[in-house]
Amino acid sequence: MAASPLNVQPSFHARSNSLPSRQHPITSQIDENVNRLRASQSASTSSSIGDKLNCLQDLYDYVDMLLRLPLTQQALAQEQQRKMVDELLDGSLLLLDVCGTAKDALLQTKECTQELQSILRRRKGIEGLANEVRKYFTSKKAARKEICKALKNLKHMENKLSTSSFSKDGETGAVISTLKQVEAVTTSVLESLLSFISGPEAESKSIRWSLVSKLMRQKRVMCKEEEQKTNEISNAEAALLSMIKPGNMKNVENVQNELQNSELCIQDLEEGLESFFRRLIKARVTVLNIINC
Repeated sequence: MAASPLNVQPSFHARSNSLPSRQHPITSQIDENVNRLRASQSASTSSSIGDKLNCLQDLYDYVDMLLRLPLTQQALAQEQQRKMVDELLDGSLLLLDVCGTAKDALLQTKECTQELQSILRRRKGIEGLANEVRKYFTSKKAARKEICKALKNLKHMENKLSTSSFSKDGETGAVISTLKQVEAVTTSVLESLLSFISGPEAESKSIRWSLVSKLMRQKRVMCKEEEQKTNEISNAEAALLSMIKPGNMKNVENVQNELQNSELCIQDLEEGLESFFRRLIKARVTVLNIINC
């Protein structure tokens, strides 16, 4: 994935036994990455989401450093903080589940996209393609249902984070506050990712039109020039639907290009998500080890 202003590699690698306060270099770097992610939340292109995933990787590298500080471990190991730590662990488990949903949806979409490209290459046209396109959208519809569930869980978690209260004073309060901020911004990034994978359909579950009709309506009402730059997955789907419309069975090369762009986009997102996923697991295991020692 290409480098970006969001993708700032960690520059502080020293281990310290000092108090993990707001003035600590690691905490300062965490705050910087959190603020950078918050400032980028409005963007929803594939490149911007890829940048956010890269920034999350950097953020969790600093979280790993924070969790390795002896005084951080002492603060989290306190029995009176067990409820807050358990909430953090519950949150990380939900985030891992959401990552799993996103990974499954990306893999499923990529495999269907590759199959469609293979069919177009073998048949050198669109003969018999309509059935395969229908299979693609049936699969996508099932994935959207899972994504909708995940988005609801994230929204519930977001609401819980916004209403939770705890003391931010002292070493323990500072650590908990920092980790809660990380959890909140992670939630927002994963919401953006899921919405991108699902496409605009995630917002129109209650409309009882056929999937094809809904997608074609989206294509009419959205600014076409802007959509070209927004969502490669949606662009490929719109191109497929346009190609199989009666009287429009042409433009195979354009569809192949859109499918290729979609596949490349998915591969980039998969790589960024997998790297972040490993870091999220590592952070969770570290916290579990702290409280179980």
